Amino acid sequence: MEDNIGREARAATKAELERLREEHRDLDAAIEALRAAGPGDQLQIQRLKKRKLVLRDRIAFFEDTLTPDIIA
Repeated sequence: MEDNIGREARAATKAELERLREEHRDLDAAIEALRAAGPGDQLQIQRLKKRKLVLRDRIAFFEDTLTPDIIA
């Protein structure tokens, strides 16, 4: 029973991690599109960059969750 719960939780964590990575890539594309459009809305670019940083931190958290601790 606990194995199934552990597997389900791990699968859910992996799915969330992939969703966050996809959103991070989408933000990259949006930032590049705004930059390519010219000296547009710098405030919007800064907001997207902040969102990317938040996502990066969440991605790192989930990656750490999935990585087993190794006792040296």
